[in-house]
Amino acid sequence: MAECVVYKGEDGKLAGFGDKGGRAWLRFIKAARQLAQGETLHFTWFLPRSPGLHKRFFQKLAYLFDMQEQFQDADRLRAWLTVGAGECDLVPGPTGKMVALPKSIKWHKLDETEFAELCRKIDDFLWSDYAQMFLWPHLSPQARYESIERLELQFR
Repeated sequence: MAECVVYKGEDGKLAGFGDKGGRAWLRFIKAARQLAQGETLHFTWFLPRSPGLHKRFFQKLAYLFDMQEQFQDADRLRAWLTVGAGECDLVPGPTGKMVALPKSIKWHKLDETEFAELCRKIDDFLWSDYAQMFLWPHLSPQARYESIERLELQFR
């Protein structure tokens, strides 16, 4: 199985990105042209998410990390938020009890629509009493609410 990133060049033609991508694209074009009548060729394609949404998500995560009181590592906070948003797989842990493992949010794992939906679910989770009580256990409910409100206003 080959994989390549395709872009439209200045000449208006599609091409593979980079040396490896260029070779993979040419192999695909050759295979498509050599198809006999009735033969098939399988391929999948992926529309990557926007760099702007990706950047905004990680800026918001960093801002929240600086605000909260529970996590010493931003990756752990992100994993907790992903699980809280319901984007996880349940697997048996070492004692047989089910454990939630966060799904990947790697650039090539989620397209724009899927990533935007994850962001929305995380925002919804952050508005929950549970998330707010966990992140700021010593604050009053009003102060917790205001913390999330401040986060949201920062990233509108």
